[in-house]
Amino acid sequence: MLSFDEARERILRDVEPLGTERALLADALGRVLAEALTAAQPMPAFDYSAMDGYAVRSADLSGAGPWSLPVAGESRTGATPPELAAGAACRIFTGAALPLGADAVVMQEDVERDGEQARFESRPAVGSHVRKRGEDLDVGGLGLAAGTRLGPAQIGLAAAMDRAELPVFVRPRVSILCTGDELRAPGSPARPGSIPESNGQALSATLRVLGAAPRLLPYVRDDREATLAAVRDALSGADLLLTVGGVSVGEHDLVRPALEAAGARLDFWKVAIRPGKPLVFGRCGATRILGLPGNPVSAQVTFALFGAPLVRMLAGDRKPVPGFRRARLTQAVRQKAGRMSFVRGTLDGDAVTPLPNQASGAPTSMAWADCLLVVPAESEGFAAGAEVSVLALGSL
Repeated sequence: MLSFDEARERILRDVEPLGTERALLADALGRVLAEALTAAQPMPAFDYSAMDGYAVRSADLSGAGPWSLPVAGESRTGATPPELAAGAACRIFTGAALPLGADAVVMQEDVERDGEQARFESRPAVGSHVRKRGEDLDVGGLGLAAGTRLGPAQIGLAAAMDRAELPVFVRPRVSILCTGDELRAPGSPARPGSIPESNGQALSATLRVLGAAPRLLPYVRDDREATLAAVRDALSGADLLLTVGGVSVGEHDLVRPALEAAGARLDFWKVAIRPGKPLVFGRCGATRILGLPGNPVSAQVTFALFGAPLVRMLAGDRKPVPGFRRARLTQAVRQKAGRMSFVRGTLDGDAVTPLPNQASGAPTSMAWADCLLVVPAESEGFAAGAEVSVLALGSL
């Protein structure tokens, strides 16, 4: 049985990003930038005012104040700025280009207006309340590095850099196949012993957040021929196949033999972790395969630990493996030694509190958790106040 570190190393070994394509900004959320984004022009492209007020030439306010200057014209956003006459002030608005010849802006709260005259009590420093051309990015400056995952702020920056589309890595195509006689569609009539199928929905949602293209197949009953047919269908056109359930050693666990019958080469099928001991990894041609346990918590925890970094690598993310951080336990944690345990908990600053229900079949413990705290395999737990390693689920 493999350790956590060895299993993850094998899963992530030799993984390369998929191809590249261009995506419109509206379609780029969650994608990964394939090439560095550098400035083709200065940003901002011109000097502009950071305040509503009056643009002046600071040298015109020399000697002892106060000073009074005639107001000549105005500079508005989106318009060509006027040229500032010598010895005059120009009305200006936030975001408007600085008039030619002006080198400072006095905000309107510090100016007394009397008809066509503006009275100034103090002389502004050169550059006061002026956003200079190129002060954020000069020509050739790096806006976004290759491998950056594109969130709202990154897409906003790309738009500010005057880009309508971006070079991105292709979305990994991920098939999801859930198995089990007990499964039924959420909202469908219940039958004795049935449960709503939830793993596929959770995984599909997670994959969309990761920038992948999930394909959730109809769940399949515990039947050898049906499972084999479903596995072959799921492998078709997929970069990654996620199976859920049927990977243990019971007589109704049919996924592993179906994968082998479909031509898959399986690398391992057990990992020394809790929850999630039955975990299958292998390949069928170019398609990677990750067989997750069927219990909801086990499926989501193993995907968070192994599947999410794999998808991130396929998607080109330059930081595919989230880091652990340290936090202090608010109460004791007890686990049986022998396997590394991942305990669902909640973070509050630097404090972590384990959730009371740690059963692998309790979806609430994942829905309410925002982190996994780690109990090493050789440990039986920690006392309250101990410092532990935690993985923030939001970082996945």
